[in-house]
Amino acid sequence: MKSQAPAVIAEAIAQGVQLATAESLTAGMVAARLAEVSGASAVLRGGVVSYSSDVKRELLKVDADLLETHGSVDPEVARQMALGALQACGADLAVSATGVAGPEAHDGKSVGTVFIGWARGEESGSKEHHFVGDRAQIREQSTQAALQQLAVILNKASSQ
Repeated sequence: MKSQAPAVIAEAIAQGVQLATAESLTAGMVAARLAEVSGASAVLRGGVVSYSSDVKRELLKVDADLLETHGSVDPEVARQMALGALQACGADLAVSATGVAGPEAHDGKSVGTVFIGWARGEESGSKEHHFVGDRAQIREQSTQAALQQLAVILNKASSQ
């Protein structure tokens, strides 16, 4: 599958949009893919690798009660992670990834359950995915889904 990263960087540059990431199971893979693209430094502000819940809570300001009651693999956690990345990095658009890469279920969620969150200005949301494969394949699919989500949001803005 061809990476969306070059198109995301090109469109972010065209729109003057600053990007950020908040990543759990992908552990920085989304930010790394964006940074591989020449010119990314013009729009990639940074990212937070929040593999543990305390980092989600302390750096990304994800609600502690939410993490306690629902765990880290949750659509609202993904949304709040993206909002936190906007704030932490001073960006215009952020994407997040949280989920279960395996080999075992986590927080009552099966392997392959992934939530991709996003935030831009006052708008934010998340999308649930169910990927199949081994740990590396699920992490790769999650990275591609996050890049695709950025592309969708940027393309939506350019068509308005």
